[in-house]
Amino acid sequence: MRFAPSPTGMFHVGGARSALQNWIYAKQQGGVFVLRIEDTDAARNRPEWTEGILNALGWIGIARDTYEGPYFQSAYAEQHSAAAHELYTAGQAYYCDCTREQVQERAGAQFRGYDGFCRDRSLGPGEGRALRFRAPDEGSTVVVDLVRGEPTFDNKLIEDFVIARADGSAVFLLANVVDDMTMGITHVIRAEEHLPNTPKQQLLWAALGRTPPVWAHVPVVVNEKRQKLSKRRDKVALEQYRDEGYLADAMRNYLMLLGWAPSNDREIVPWSVIEDEFRLEEVNPSPAFFDEKKLRAFNGEYIRALSPEAFADACRPWLTGTPVAPGGTPVAAPPWDPADYDPKVFDALAPHAQTRIALLAEIVPNVDFAFLAEPAVDEAAWAKAMKDGAADLLGAAIAAFETAAWDAETLKSTLEAVGAERGLKLGKAQAPIRVAVTGRSVGLPLFESLEVLGRDRTLTRLRAAAAKL
Repeated sequence: MRFAPSPTGMFHVGGARSALQNWIYAKQQGGVFVLRIEDTDAARNRPEWTEGILNALGWIGIARDTYEGPYFQSAYAEQHSAAAHELYTAGQAYYCDCTREQVQERAGAQFRGYDGFCRDRSLGPGEGRALRFRAPDEGSTVVVDLVRGEPTFDNKLIEDFVIARADGSAVFLLANVVDDMTMGITHVIRAEEHLPNTPKQQLLWAALGRTPPVWAHVPVVVNEKRQKLSKRRDKVALEQYRDEGYLADAMRNYLMLLGWAPSNDREIVPWSVIEDEFRLEEVNPSPAFFDEKKLRAFNGEYIRALSPEAFADACRPWLTGTPVAPGGTPVAAPPWDPADYDPKVFDALAPHAQTRIALLAEIVPNVDFAFLAEPAVDEAAWAKAMKDGAADLLGAAIAAFETAAWDAETLKSTLEAVGAERGLKLGKAQAPIRVAVTGRSVGLPLFESLEVLGRDRTLTRLRAAAAKL
């Protein structure tokens, strides 16, 4: 098996799905997973993108010691050139000096690809001359595909396609085939978008005297409008999801559901179940909807399943402004002074936060009140909570809290009594208290939060709020 991304940008979630499928299939078959970096687009390739691919794979569990590579396509230029020369000398490829404009002018409005103009001109290599493969005029090419059955392509509809540029460098179609031959690739799992390339590549395998690999074209990943996920339009970077606080286990579980499902209508399952049950033949060829809302719900389930220690570890990057994974960029620094962060305070709040957040990044607005000198006040929440009667309520609560036992249950019953004296139910009575202490109208359980914050800091914030009214 091979996974062959290009280092030209952030790591696409669709690529991550294909990598996982290749990796699992190789393990199931007792085979080898090869990472090949297709780096021949020199104008767009950057070393940091290659490192980003390695880090992203590691984050979803494909560790660097579980595959061969990375190998780089640019290192195989000599083999590419040799294959191109072999096809040319065997009469299965020819040189063409037609420009795109000339081809289009000959075809007119009915342009359907190259018209074979240079097939019999016996041109040799030279400036401005690309090498084209001589596609068969008759018959058909059958692609045996583990996902799609046996798609059949009429050879007369396959144009004489370019396999090498005028400078001698191989294009993707040939380079990809030669690399697979050189590396002994026997099975290719890749996205459906490559299916139109497959008959051309299969013809190249045959022309070079080799048996093509077993193909499996998995479904394209689409957005809610059923459009193919696009870097220009959609959120597709695996790193972005990672840095928003999606757990690796949740992400890879969800990615494997894009076109396939475990038995018994289950979705959230241990990774060992996926490794055991995944079957290429069961992958649905229909487009797979990448539902971010569903992924978010998945993530919340995985967060709630963490042990307290694992949850605290998972939250640490957002609490400290450090990278989520080795080699990654640091996430945004939290709004508090690092010296004011107290791990023991966080540990006391964490169980209440763990049941309420769906993304790890959401931990910050849930606990920031405990580490800021003053709460970050939401103006809309303040305006709604601090209406007529709020000053009186705050004053009474301050007086009651000064002598009350400082535990959540006592604080709750104390405020209930203060509210009842004013004809308010607890929900109404606690709104000004919550905004005064945390700055927001929603958050962790109020009285547990007050218990952790402590009497002095709570009363200081209540008095400051009352002074503004």
